[in-house]
Amino acid sequence: MPAPEREMIAAVVFDLDGILIESEELWADVREQLAHERGGRYGPEEQRAMMGMSSPEWSRYMHEHVGLPESPDEIATEVVGLMAEQYRTRVPLIDGAVEAVERFAARWPLGLASSSNRPLIDLVLERSGLARFFAATVSSEEVARGKPAPDVYLEACRRLEVEPTRAAAIEDSHAGIGAARAAGMRVVAIPNPSFPPGDEALAEADIVLGSLAELTPDVVDK
Repeated sequence: MPAPEREMIAAVVFDLDGILIESEELWADVREQLAHERGGRYGPEEQRAMMGMSSPEWSRYMHEHVGLPESPDEIATEVVGLMAEQYRTRVPLIDGAVEAVERFAARWPLGLASSSNRPLIDLVLERSGLARFFAATVSSEEVARGKPAPDVYLEACRRLEVEPTRAAAIEDSHAGIGAARAAGMRVVAIPNPSFPPGDEALAEADIVLGSLAELTPDVVDK
């Protein structure tokens, strides 16, 4: 019996950190710096735990688990401010990011579903010139739960007016892959070389690519 045909893709939703910008190291550096300054603890376990969390989630985690004495709101404000300073100096676009977005925008409406805060999303898209390509952008601070919950992807699809089963997600992390899969989307994984997802997470992706250079509309449509 032949396998059922999959629905045609009608929209594509990109992640931001680790897919379009090389920023996971910046987030790690900023959080680690604050942790050391305030007598907290920070290592690979803490970095991995916070990947994909929304701002309310990671700021609470830094207060309760990393050990920062400030309130979660104060922590979030300080971290976001330090990240914005970095982006005003230079937007760390990944090689091929602009070209990949342009290729896909020529074929589908695009969305962006990010764990970054809204001010950082807007700053990056404005300074990189990519804002004009995205019909909808969602920060996980605007939904109830961060990745790996599907909320940010479901909201992006809602704003694009497309069913999640007819949308594809471009992701790099274990939390992001899980979120897109939970939303019912087609998942393209481009593993982050610095913080790669595990084999279990990659097994949930429909396609695993080595770089943005391999990301073409035809690959997603197959």
